[in-house]
Amino acid sequence: MVGATIGSKLIELGHDVKMGSRTADNPKALDWVAKEGTKASAGTFAEASAYGELIFNCTSGIGSLEALKLAGEKNLSGKILIDLSNPLDFSKGMPPSLTVCNTDSLGEQIQRAFPATKVVKTLNTMNCKLMVNPSLLPCEHDVFLSGNDAQAKEQVKQALGWFGWKTIIDLGDITTARGAEQLLPMWIRLMGTLGTANFNFKIVK
Repeated sequence: MVGATIGSKLIELGHDVKMGSRTADNPKALDWVAKEGTKASAGTFAEASAYGELIFNCTSGIGSLEALKLAGEKNLSGKILIDLSNPLDFSKGMPPSLTVCNTDSLGEQIQRAFPATKVVKTLNTMNCKLMVNPSLLPCEHDVFLSGNDAQAKEQVKQALGWFGWKTIIDLGDITTARGAEQLLPMWIRLMGTLGTANFNFKIVK
């Protein structure tokens, strides 16, 4: 759902998008291609990572490292990887726990596994509709960003601008993804309390 939402918005903005899956004939990916037309295509994770100039990791956090290994270190080398994933473990039901926290993060694990890739953590603290359309909320709200490469973060800020983001808070290097990922337990509790996923965080100082 997240990948389809991001991909559809990028196509709306005029970009060509290849959706990656474990298999080239993934039914959901093919349905998405049929819906989106000539700028959309589908393939394996490896085919998508080789194709893309900018890579979005929209996989479930618990399977992200495996999916990115299938995407291929060579295909990801030197590229910017925008990591939207969260290390959520639903094995014991709701609410989920975090598979990694406090002294590490999924963003850091991905960066260590792919040292030649420029990993930037962002957009993981909201639902996918808000990711690509922050104007769904009546006032300005914030998106966080973490990564080691300053130039890569500037390019990601530009991409966030395509989606309509105005307030982007650069938390620092990839270790700051720990804080962004640890917001998820609070986000899930708020979703239950508010009865909607259509909300986000705003920092006031």
